[in-house]
Amino acid sequence: MNYFSTIIQNTSPWLLNHGVKIVATVLVAYLLRRSIGFFVEKMVRNIVVPDNFHSKESEKKREDTLIRIFSVSSSFLIWILAFLIVLQEAGIAIGPFLAAAGIVGLALGFGGQYLIRDLISGLFIIMENQYRINDIVCFDETCGTVEDISLRMTTLRNLDGVVHHVPHGQIKKVSNLSKHFARVNLNISIPYNANLEQTISVVNDVGQKMAKDPVWKELIIKPPQFLRVDDFSDSAVIIKILGETKPSKQWEVAGELRKRIINAFNKEGIVVPFSH
Repeated sequence: MNYFSTIIQNTSPWLLNHGVKIVATVLVAYLLRRSIGFFVEKMVRNIVVPDNFHSKESEKKREDTLIRIFSVSSSFLIWILAFLIVLQEAGIAIGPFLAAAGIVGLALGFGGQYLIRDLISGLFIIMENQYRINDIVCFDETCGTVEDISLRMTTLRNLDGVVHHVPHGQIKKVSNLSKHFARVNLNISIPYNANLEQTISVVNDVGQKMAKDPVWKELIIKPPQFLRVDDFSDSAVIIKILGETKPSKQWEVAGELRKRIINAFNKEGIVVPFSH
């Protein structure tokens, strides 16, 4: 009993002084971490100037991306500072610790050129608004939906559910498939003996009706229409159909358009030729 009393008596001053400060530091850091998202969101929503060429949905994706990056970076800094304060209150001198970290950082600096390249490339990607979270992009042969963006890398998920982590320094070309608007771009084969004017009329009628359909009209900016005779193959005439949709909606619209065109062709007796 005296043993425990001695421990309590010896540790009580430290707990009342440094222990309280450590608990308060962790608590404050936790509260700041929980509230930082709210303040960052308010700041970004108010500071970012809307672009008249962007839709509201596009602007929201841009703002959400900035909020995500600033929130994660701020949280990281808060926990680093809290960790250093806790070390100091625990009696561990942070001076030698910072000096050692500086020496290690200098030693790693020679091998950290790729990290620096990733960070600088990430800053330019964010400032130039090349893509945002939920955009569909391709980096050369790697394509997918942007799930996350940090200063160092971008996380993509493709249609198979595969997640790709791409360091920004390795990105040479960005192809954004969902910025501002998208296009339905279809090539359809019709036989040489088909009535071309009738076929064009059927295609345009299908596009116009689809653009007026309550289910699809919100996704279509310009109705899909006949554009030109695109090519002559061995067994068919190739016609091109073009239309504009909301970002990321081109695949849904194109799939429905194909279904409606084949149904309309069947009703009009227009036979889509087999490949030879």
